[in-house]
Amino acid sequence: MAALVPPGALRPNESNSNQAPPPPANYYPNSQPNPGSLADNFQNMNLNRPPSMPNSFPRPPFGQSPPFPSSAPPPTGISGAPPPFSRPGPPSSSIARPNLPSSGPPPSALPPNMTPMRPSGPPVGQPSPLVSRPTPPGVGATAQPAYRPPSSGSVMPPLGSRPSGTLPPSVSNPSMPPPSARGGALSNGPPAFAQTNFPSGPRFPPAANAPQGPPPMGASVQTPYMHSVPGGPGFLPPSGPPGQAAPPFPLATQGVPPPSGSPFGPPTWPMQPGQAAAPPPITGQLQPPRMFGMPPHTPNQSMTTISPAIGQTGSPAATQSKIDPNQIPRPVPNSSVILFDTRQGNQASLPPLASSEYIVRDTGNCSPRFMRCTIGQIPCTADLLNTSAMQLALLVQPFALLHPSEEPIQVVDFGESGPVRCSRCKGYINPFMKFIDQGRRFVCNLCGFTDETPREYHCNLGPDGRRRDADERPELCRGTVEFVASKEYMVRDPMPAVYFFLIDVSMNAVQTGATAAACSAISQVISDLPEGPRTFVGIATFDSTIHFYNLKRALQQPLMLIVPDVQDVYTPLESDVIVQLSECRQHLELLLESIPTMFQSNRTTESAFGAAIKAAFLAMKNTGGKILVFQSVLPSIGIGALSSREAEGRTNISSGDKEAHKLLQPADMTYKTMAIELAEYQVCVDVFLTTQNYVDIASISDIARTTGGQVYYYYPFSVLSDPAKLYNDLRWNITRPQGFEAVMRVRCSQGIQVQEYHGNFCKRIPTDVDLPGIDCDKTIMVTLKHDDKLQDGSECAFQCALLYTTVFGQRRIRVSTLSLPCTSMLNNLFRSADLDSQFACFLKQAAAEVPSSPVLQIRERMTNLCVNVLLSYRKYCATVSSSGQLILPEALKLLPLYTIALTKSTGLRTDGRIDDRSFWVNHVSSLPIPLAVPLVYPRMLSIHNLTEDGDSTPGTPIPLSSEHVSDEGIYLLENGEDCLVYIGNLVDRDLLQQLFGISSVDEIPAQFVLQQYDNPLSKKLNDLMNEIRRQRCSYLRLRLCKKGDQSGMLFFSNMIEDKSSHGPSYIEFLVHVHRQIQIKMSSS
Repeated sequence: MAALVPPGALRPNESNSNQAPPPPANYYPNSQPNPGSLADNFQNMNLNRPPSMPNSFPRPPFGQSPPFPSSAPPPTGISGAPPPFSRPGPPSSSIARPNLPSSGPPPSALPPNMTPMRPSGPPVGQPSPLVSRPTPPGVGATAQPAYRPPSSGSVMPPLGSRPSGTLPPSVSNPSMPPPSARGGALSNGPPAFAQTNFPSGPRFPPAANAPQGPPPMGASVQTPYMHSVPGGPGFLPPSGPPGQAAPPFPLATQGVPPPSGSPFGPPTWPMQPGQAAAPPPITGQLQPPRMFGMPPHTPNQSMTTISPAIGQTGSPAATQSKIDPNQIPRPVPNSSVILFDTRQGNQASLPPLASSEYIVRDTGNCSPRFMRCTIGQIPCTADLLNTSAMQLALLVQPFALLHPSEEPIQVVDFGESGPVRCSRCKGYINPFMKFIDQGRRFVCNLCGFTDETPREYHCNLGPDGRRRDADERPELCRGTVEFVASKEYMVRDPMPAVYFFLIDVSMNAVQTGATAAACSAISQVISDLPEGPRTFVGIATFDSTIHFYNLKRALQQPLMLIVPDVQDVYTPLESDVIVQLSECRQHLELLLESIPTMFQSNRTTESAFGAAIKAAFLAMKNTGGKILVFQSVLPSIGIGALSSREAEGRTNISSGDKEAHKLLQPADMTYKTMAIELAEYQVCVDVFLTTQNYVDIASISDIARTTGGQVYYYYPFSVLSDPAKLYNDLRWNITRPQGFEAVMRVRCSQGIQVQEYHGNFCKRIPTDVDLPGIDCDKTIMVTLKHDDKLQDGSECAFQCALLYTTVFGQRRIRVSTLSLPCTSMLNNLFRSADLDSQFACFLKQAAAEVPSSPVLQIRERMTNLCVNVLLSYRKYCATVSSSGQLILPEALKLLPLYTIALTKSTGLRTDGRIDDRSFWVNHVSSLPIPLAVPLVYPRMLSIHNLTEDGDSTPGTPIPLSSEHVSDEGIYLLENGEDCLVYIGNLVDRDLLQQLFGISSVDEIPAQFVLQQYDNPLSKKLNDLMNEIRRQRCSYLRLRLCKKGDQSGMLFFSNMIEDKSSHGPSYIEFLVHVHRQIQIKMSSS
């Protein structure tokens, strides 16, 4: 058995002389050597390509990344852009800020018969996001994983290309069926393409025809306004105070509608033949979006009312018939791009909704992509916060992807002395630290302590009291910066990038095609791993035993080494199991090609999942790294063996057992204990569940969640359609911005303290969270509480520091600082409430309670959270006296809709599969804010009215009510993870033939792969599907649904606004909320 090696011990033959030379100061490790290479690759994905199209471009070479530019061009074509922004303190023009980019585009790589769906590279002059990582100089000496740095900090690896719609290569296993052979059709999902490299798209590629990022689910309010929603035939607006006060701080920068050709400005490539030129920019101020059927907004309104009779005390529920369903609050997408300055006039700006499209200019506060507070103003006292009934928390996404038009994060190197910090609280230098005594001392904005300014950092102050070099130093004028970590932050050399693949080869995995799909996906992503001497790989297969493979180049072929003991596992070789990628690439590719054939006759049904992870850990504990496990059946032998609890769960639920929720808890502590040990040695585990049966996600997800990893769930696994999603998920997992051996801490100003952290991490001490792996898709919720009274009119600061190692071995610290005003006015809290982050807190709190509380109790608690917020506003802030009106704060008017959607979601349904609910809980724990609302309130679009000459952008979402679904229509419903296409019984046969290649609804297959046929409507549907995948940054699984069978029931179960077995209708819920408010008002 491998000997235990402490985290700080040196590895054999390790010396400090083997370290790679330091990169340039602004070196961004994941950026492309050629800024246009991503665009070239992105336009050559094998997406819905007609047979006449060429296959793909060659992959761009690996190489050294160019240094960080000092600024990046923002969008063009947007007139009326805000004036040069001001940083904390007097404005200055000494630092270069974004200029409008030139419209001169690079040539397009698209064939002439393919309309560009979306540009794929960054704006001119901006470094391209990651497709293939560059090779840093250095040697291949392995390094010990960091166990505990002296303090926290933060840094981010660069942007990467997310596999949004890229298709995998063909899977070579003979057990896998060939793709559909319809004439003239090309698959949008199954593995039917030649062996090649498939580049993929970035998180925010600058779109040609479509808005990007998650589509807006809520209105982006630019000025306060109010709606009166009728309860009778006419509007009954509430009376408001004369001269209602405006918010005491500047609102977010007004967005401007972009030209139709591009939301960010002129196209970044030449116009194609026959393509119409984009119209000129539209000038003028963006008006607040309106709800369905609402009158124009007036600038001084700040609430929404629903009147009059829906909530009369004692009135029957039948009064709801007086409400027009088209005039109740619903999300309205905003297609305009918002230019957002984080601070204006030396005051914090209210951020746009997380679901909207915006471009951030860092003017002192960090971007809301990195850190967002649930309330834009901080209550001065705990009593005021309790009165509001709102959540006070930070949603932190340290590696969130930047918009391509945003300025890259500046890298600052203080040399061996390290960054300047407060000697008391260890807060990092930031724009809000005040320099006094001619710059010889500075006052910490977090703890108030006064420190001496280091001699080498001294600078005189100007007449305005600011340092004369403040605008020239990123750490003094930017809310987010990266510091190069000095040796003080390293107990040993940074760890190398180690990837260990574990593949289930049990009988079920082989026969369902899961083994072949995993091998094919791995073989294709090998070329996306960071090249160089610091990248190591290993591979093992497992059933009832574990099979390691010696990949040494000296061997003619890989050598299998079997570990039969799955109770007390060991690693057969200290070395040769994990080998430098450059030495074993050919052997690895040969092995992956042969594994499906080697085990095609395997009759072993057991799976030693836990033992395999333990054995892989022993092989890599001296280095740390990532374990990627492909699992298909319930772990049934060896360490962590589990028994099926699904049948017991069904029985308990059907009998109304109050303890049924306990089956959503881990069966025992085996995997949790193992995960803590893995996290100590900086090993992160990602689990890909390609299953058709129960696998007890509640138990095995612990190992991914505690190590900072992720669980991917493909149920029921389909060999026809799921290999495409498996490949894309794996590729994005490897290529996305990420870091290893990280530690994070959030610091707050005096008067506020961190209460708890929630997310995927391991926590050993109260103040820090350990993250063996961290990436751009992980969000951590940080709940806050008061420990003292804050001063009205002052500012409260929050600072997130993340210390981590890049995939190329650089130790960096990423620091994000947010300073918000304090207020003693309850009305200000409601004006500045952030709907998306407030609901994300609701969602994450509900998910955390699912394993420990009955579903009905959680639903009631979520409803009460919503009622209490609205009650507080009605009681203390509203001016309308009529008891027949339900009054909603404008910023939170969609909170009831999202709350009822949450109570009907997968995790809170008693009739759902146990594994489905467990996966939902695990998925929500680290879910980013922009994806929180779509998960419970999906987007529904009509696709029967696609036009040949329209663009590929999604149209206006349809309310989730069955009354909006016609038997003559076709509807697409997506939630960021899955996509359902409902086909009505009376749909035109010609339309069915053009879109799906079928002549009637009865021919809808159980397993479906979207094809592209030789007609404009089919191409338009494929373009739309790919655009949605790009917006959601996920390769959505696609399923056809029809009325009258289980698929149709699945589709209509997502009609959140309808009454169902899962809960009341939206209107009934509004009635219930209003009654609860009236009851509490009358009893107080």
